[in-house]
Amino acid sequence: MIEAVLFDLDGTLADTAPDLCAALNLLLAEQGKLPLTLAQARPYASSGARGMLDVGLGVVPGDAGYAAYVQRLLKHYERTLCQATVLFPGIIELLAKLDMLGIRWGIVTNKAQRYTLPLIEALGLRQRCACIVSGDSSPRLKPHPEPLLLACVAAQAPSAHSLYVGDDLRDILAGRAAGIGTVAAAYGYLGAGAAVAAWQADAIVSRPEEILSLLGERMI
Repeated sequence: MIEAVLFDLDGTLADTAPDLCAALNLLLAEQGKLPLTLAQARPYASSGARGMLDVGLGVVPGDAGYAAYVQRLLKHYERTLCQATVLFPGIIELLAKLDMLGIRWGIVTNKAQRYTLPLIEALGLRQRCACIVSGDSSPRLKPHPEPLLLACVAAQAPSAHSLYVGDDLRDILAGRAAGIGTVAAAYGYLGAGAAVAAWQADAIVSRPEEILSLLGERMI
């Protein structure tokens, strides 16, 4: 039986793309460039600042000026944080059902704590989480399994009796490496890489409520 369900944040639990896109467009305006539409930026939102800079400026880690662009983008994101972010349809009902069933749930994200905690607080979830693991909670980020293993300890749930739900390939890789059942959120952003069917997740869901059908299964 599943004892804990862990969620990625951006693109899985919450639709943060509008606020990330707004921050990117503030940066683009500084650069004298035209804004991007939400549809253009949305697939890159799960990768946070890295994804936004890639789609907006074609700048990637290792490029000259990348670190400075990251800092400027994040400064803008502090201004747009929580303005248009909402939980995905069905998430409120899913979390209520997990609470009713006594199944612990938590959040594991690569987003830094300074953005994660205010966002989760604004969404009204902070006091309900069994654990919150941010990008600076452990020395290594997903796809390394360490953040997920840390979350299992905090949630007091064995990895083999836990699920991790994510909308990016790195989520599935991290879950597999941690020995956790993996669920691909096909309703999320999905990135710009391989199709979700190629990720080799243990399950794929098109709506959050479909996760409920997995709770009686030991997936690995």
